[in-house]
Amino acid sequence: MWLDKEGHIWNHKRVKRVYLKLGMNRRKKVKRRVANPEKQILLQPLHPNITWSIDFMEDKLMNGRKFRTFNIIDDYNREALNIAINYSFPAEQVVGVIEQIIEWRGKPESIRSDNGTEFTAKAFEGFCGKFGIRHIRSQRGKPMQNGYIERFNRTYREEVLDMNIFENIHQVRELTDKFTEDYNQKHPHKSLNNMTPIEFLNHHSKKIPYFAVGF
Repeated sequence: MWLDKEGHIWNHKRVKRVYLKLGMNRRKKVKRRVANPEKQILLQPLHPNITWSIDFMEDKLMNGRKFRTFNIIDDYNREALNIAINYSFPAEQVVGVIEQIIEWRGKPESIRSDNGTEFTAKAFEGFCGKFGIRHIRSQRGKPMQNGYIERFNRTYREEVLDMNIFENIHQVRELTDKFTEDYNQKHPHKSLNNMTPIEFLNHHSKKIPYFAVGF
């Protein structure tokens, strides 16, 4: 024993007591390494529910408390399917939000995300596997591989998060709901022939295979 060699005559009880006081009994956290996925070409779907894109954003209330937004869009017409607001989003809650959308929108063939822990968790991966949804993950440090929702996030940041000081989370939700309705109904996109997401959905709802666009 190392202590004996150093001349310390301590019995096992004393050694254990010091060991515990120093916190040496705590297990080391081993960070789970997630393999960096292969590059995926960003696809422009030509009908709904081919690919949804999802992402998180973060901001603060007036009292300094952080909150998160869980943003979901359909890549086909850039429609905001939901912006959920909460203080935290465990993977189980992420799955719950998506399931609620599936009830009225239908199931997507694919979901595109980054490599956030909520999206690499067993709960989310298990959900995708159960429903036969392909999970497309962008490469680390390559946000434009999820470019459609990155553009959406920028608009939401400029028009809601950066434009307001929020007293409480209910105010965030109220202003976000107004933004979502306005964005879908009144926000034209050049890439959608200057139509809004809902106009584009109503005018171009034919089921045609998707094609690739460069990003």
